[in-house]
Amino acid sequence: MSPIVPSPRAPQRADTSALVPSGRGSAPDAGTLREAGGTQHAESAAPAVERWYEAVRRWYEDGLGWETDRGRPPALPTGVRFDVLELPAAAGRAVLRRFGRTGPVAVAQGRMLLLVAAGSAEELPALLDWLEWGGIALDLVGIGAGGRITAPAPHGAPGPCQPGAAFWLRPPEPPRGTDLFLPALAGFGSRGGDAPDLVRLVDMAATECHRVRLRRSRVRPPADRPPNQPLACS
Repeated sequence: MSPIVPSPRAPQRADTSALVPSGRGSAPDAGTLREAGGTQHAESAAPAVERWYEAVRRWYEDGLGWETDRGRPPALPTGVRFDVLELPAAAGRAVLRRFGRTGPVAVAQGRMLLLVAAGSAEELPALLDWLEWGGIALDLVGIGAGGRITAPAPHGAPGPCQPGAAFWLRPPEPPRGTDLFLPALAGFGSRGGDAPDLVRLVDMAATECHRVRLRRSRVRPPADRPPNQPLACS
């Protein structure tokens, strides 16, 4: 039997009243969120959505010390506090079943986002080569310096309902000092091995991405065969 993925751990301040841990501003109330979700006219919903986005930005900046941009929705730059390994959600779920201890994990648009130590994305191609995954199409992407991801809604706080909206599966916790304890190479971005091992995580992610690709290739008919043509039997 496969091990069960641990339930997502809520941050220490997971309730919606603490969207802004510093006390500056407050979380949007239920009425505001319903309005933002489209139950009112578009002209009245727009300010509510903007208030929600501003609350999200303050939650990240004041509560976690993470930089955000002014986009709609807000985005988190990569390569500053963390990098991201992006892979198909099906592969990511398998990784989480096998790799219990990770950094924060988010899901968006059918993709899983694993937060890893800053600088890891740059190391990914060489690391895959070293693990003998080089040259294989894996659909495993590293997002590092100069990149960004959509900021998932704070864990436990309802937000405007949008298809494919990013959300935290394993949310970040308020930092203890400057440490995020993200998966990292030994001696790189970690304190004497405190962080989860990046090499094991990448190897497992590559394995699961390859398995997903193989499964998909088995259920798709060849491009040069008409959909209704029966398969040849030996």
